[in-house]
Amino acid sequence: MASLVSIKQLDVHTIEWLLQNAQSFVDYHGDARKGYSVVHLFFEPSTRTHLSFQMAAQRLGMEILDFSIDQSSVNKGESVIDTLQTIDAIGVDLAVIRDGGDWPALLVNEKLNMSLVNAGSGTFEHPTQALLDALTMQQHFGSLSGLTVTIVGDIAHSRVARSNVYLLHKMGVTVQFAGPEAYKTTHIENVEWVDFDEAVTQSDVIMMLRIQHERHAEHYEIADYHGRFGLNKARLNMMRKDAIILHPGPVNRNVEICDEAMADPRCKILTQVKNGVAVRMAVLDWCLQGGSDEKLVSA
Repeated sequence: MASLVSIKQLDVHTIEWLLQNAQSFVDYHGDARKGYSVVHLFFEPSTRTHLSFQMAAQRLGMEILDFSIDQSSVNKGESVIDTLQTIDAIGVDLAVIRDGGDWPALLVNEKLNMSLVNAGSGTFEHPTQALLDALTMQQHFGSLSGLTVTIVGDIAHSRVARSNVYLLHKMGVTVQFAGPEAYKTTHIENVEWVDFDEAVTQSDVIMMLRIQHERHAEHYEIADYHGRFGLNKARLNMMRKDAIILHPGPVNRNVEICDEAMADPRCKILTQVKNGVAVRMAVLDWCLQGGSDEKLVSA
C-alpha cells in the first residue's frame, strides 16, 4: 500500500489519473474495497473533510473504525506517533490524519505497515483539498492548462494555498495571490502578488480563503476586511461571466464572501463539497492499490 501526505509526491500523470478516477466515483456506490479498514484521526475540528472521508470509505465498502479523541489515550498524553504505532499493530489498513502540526515530518523515520492520508497538516499541506479543487475546475472548464487562478486572503497560514500552488503549477495553471500585507509569505515560491480588484476582472477562478483567527493574533475588523479583500457585491459584478468562485470552507459570510456571491451560479462551493467525496474515494483506492495508477476501479 501507499500513502498520500503531500502533493509534491505526485507527478502530472498520477494527478491526472486521480482526477479521472475521482470523476468515475462521483456517483459510485459499491464495495470495491470491502474487507479493508480505515480509522479517522482528526485532532483538529472538521466538518467537510471528516464527513467526506467517512462517506468515501463507506461508499468503497471499507470498515470504518470508531475513534474519538475525547475517549482515546491522547487525553492521557499519548503522542501521535504512539497512537499510530498502536493502530498499526492492531492491523488497520489505512489512517486518515488531520492535525495542527506538521505530523508527516514526525514520521519520516517511522516504519508503518498501514497507509497514511494527509487530511490537513497545520499550515503545511492539504493534498485532497487541492485535488478536489482541481477536479471542480476541470469539470467546469474542461481542462486545467492555461487557467488563471487567484487565491485571496490568509495565504501565510493556508495549507490549502500551498497544496493548490504545488498541484496547479504542475498542471500548467497560472496562480497568483491577493490579500493583506500581514498575510503575505515568502515560503511559497513563483507566485506573484496582485491587486485584487484587477485580478477579479481577469481570473478564471477566484479562490477565497477563510481568515484563520485561531492561527494568528492579528485580527481585522469585519467591515474593513470585507471592503478591502472580500468578494463583495461590487467585485462580484466585476467578475467574468464564465469565471467561478471557490472556497475550502467553512465560509465566514460577508467577510470573505457576500451572501449574493454565495447564491450566484458561479459559486461552486457545494460542488467542491460533493467532489470531495469522489476525490477521497480515488485517493483511498490509490493508496490501497499501492500507489498504482495502471487501471481504474470499475465504477
